[in-house]
Amino acid sequence: MSIWFRISEAIAALASGESLAEVFRRLRTPPEQSAGFAIAVIALGAKMAKADGNVTRNEVRAFREIFHIPKGQEGNAAQVFNMARQDVAGFDLYAKKIFKMLKSKPSVLYDLLEGLFHIALADGSYQTEEDEFLQAVAEIFKIHDRDFSILRARFVPDQMPDPYT
Repeated sequence: MSIWFRISEAIAALASGESLAEVFRRLRTPPEQSAGFAIAVIALGAKMAKADGNVTRNEVRAFREIFHIPKGQEGNAAQVFNMARQDVAGFDLYAKKIFKMLKSKPSVLYDLLEGLFHIALADGSYQTEEDEFLQAVAEIFKIHDRDFSILRARFVPDQMPDPYT
């Protein structure tokens, strides 16, 4: 059974009213290979795109550049993305699920945060709401403020790097 088949099953369960927690419990496999992980990453990326109020084509394109979806599964991924991009609410639940799955792999969490920065900047600007979203995700991922500042300085053009970090 492919991960994408499991994602489509999970979407159907969520649409029928099953709770997010129930869906994640049913989908237990190694974190990066689980449907739950894929759903959480897609949803977090969609909510990042929505953080400034508008989801642009460039943000969707940026998501696709970072998170590779296998051919034939774009529809399932798009369905999850479109459901999640309605609003930013609940982003913290997805971030907490991802952290719980990957807390022993901080470099993967850091890479994921980098991907979220890429999405945030895809529309050509960096808004306060996007910064607050990313800071909240970094806090959930247990990424230190200093490391977040370094990351922000790498991605956001008008951010001055701190020479002490």
